[in-house]
Amino acid sequence: MAYSIMLDAGHGGQDPGAVYKGRQEKNDNLKLALAVGEILKNKGIDISYTRTSDVYQTPFEKAQLANQAGVDYFISFHRNSSPKENQYNGAEVLIYDKSGIKYQMAENILGALGEVGFCEIGVKERPGLVVLRRTRMPALLIETGFINSEEDNKLFDNKFSDIAQGIADAILGSLDEETVQEPLYYRVQTGTFRKKENADRMLYQLLEKGYPSFMLHENGLYKVQTGAYQQIGNAVNMEQRLRDDGYSTVIVTK
Repeated sequence: MAYSIMLDAGHGGQDPGAVYKGRQEKNDNLKLALAVGEILKNKGIDISYTRTSDVYQTPFEKAQLANQAGVDYFISFHRNSSPKENQYNGAEVLIYDKSGIKYQMAENILGALGEVGFCEIGVKERPGLVVLRRTRMPALLIETGFINSEEDNKLFDNKFSDIAQGIADAILGSLDEETVQEPLYYRVQTGTFRKKENADRMLYQLLEKGYPSFMLHENGLYKVQTGAYQQIGNAVNMEQRLRDDGYSTVIVTK
């Protein structure tokens, strides 16, 4: 399967992003996005960009470009900044939530940046970011070190090729994993219990009412869930039924 990915160089034009000693984040972002894109193109990935020059786009416009193009993935390149220079250092990857292939890809990218030499801050949920919330496809935002950290800037400059190659390899590796992944199922969870008898009580109640419910035992907890749907809409419909019946619910994936 040929995958399509839109790469976004964060900021641009009159928005320089973070600035440190004349160094502008927008330029680092564009340089890295283009380098990663070139590697992925050579591996047969259909690559497009939100920008290839120093132009300004709002986050909404960036998300709209990806949605209009109908790409499989959206990856945004940024650099972090801290209130004081050399206060923090390290790389992190931001995603809307920790589910699906985007989470695995984020973990793989963070690991690749760690191998280059960056401190691994972690994969973090940022549902409020427009480019993660408004994109219709799996989306990630990579913070490639702190622009006001001398240590991170030295890594970014001296190991630039390794950084671009590492990110590209992590993306490609994640796509290979996706081809052999089991289908993603949405389930409606109505309770998590430490005591099995409490979970049993809820499960029997749901079964008596005709719900297709079951129990899972994971990490020492008993989870009562209902249904297993490949379409999120079907899970939402079941969730509404359960809520109308007085249950507190959350949709989970497996």
